[in-house]
Amino acid sequence: MNLQLIPTTLLAAYQQQVPAQLQEKFDALKDAEISTDTFSFYTSVSSVYSSKIEGEEIELDSYIKHKKFGIEFLPDYTKKIDDLYGAYTFAKANDLNKANIAEAHRLLSKHVVAKHQQGKLRIHNMYISTPDGRIEYVAATPFEVAGEMEKLYADIETLRHMKLNTNEVFFFAAMIHLVFVKIHPWNDGNGRSARLIEKWFLSQKLGEKAWFIQSEKNYYQQHQTYYKNIRLLGLEYPQLDYSKALPFLLMLPNSVVQPLD
Repeated sequence: MNLQLIPTTLLAAYQQQVPAQLQEKFDALKDAEISTDTFSFYTSVSSVYSSKIEGEEIELDSYIKHKKFGIEFLPDYTKKIDDLYGAYTFAKANDLNKANIAEAHRLLSKHVVAKHQQGKLRIHNMYISTPDGRIEYVAATPFEVAGEMEKLYADIETLRHMKLNTNEVFFFAAMIHLVFVKIHPWNDGNGRSARLIEKWFLSQKLGEKAWFIQSEKNYYQQHQTYYKNIRLLGLEYPQLDYSKALPFLLMLPNSVVQPLD
């Protein structure tokens, strides 16, 4: 498999540990009855919980009242989630590629970063800090970001045109999520983008049922484990150890096979 950036060394171990019922459970996914031509319940779920992972204070019930029934809330309560909902809607109608990933970031980051930073790679150093101010991760340097992203875009394009079974699609979707987060290419909105791109890749390979997976909700309900599994790879981008990625990679299929209430 001729990939430039995404590691494949864990694929055999992943194949042995991925839940046996994944294909069956995926095939059984269907849209919610509440969805209409103009409102998607599962896009609301994705947008709300991906935003909650980033600390947004919003409840799914309130957002559905706003999005489906037009009930008004203060704009600050819904605008970032509306932006992310728009990015998911865009992704459903477009191919996963470099230009469209940038456009999705532009859409989801309208109220997250300054306009000149929307859809643009960062040009500054990026450190991820703990709540008490300790550095827990040093992302790719600004001098590396463009080159690493070109490799990732090339790998995504290769995988989009490669014949993969369902287990392999889930493996690479989660790996794209993880590699993207570790590069951390934007000034902000990286987590939201990574979770969207993961599902976007699934949908390109497996069809629209992928949009009904409640992966963002699963990540939120286990967000401490989610972040812990991302941290397992190491402190600095050049020294990342992807041999430790299996706990993270298995969270995605488990969100299909064992969804949390």
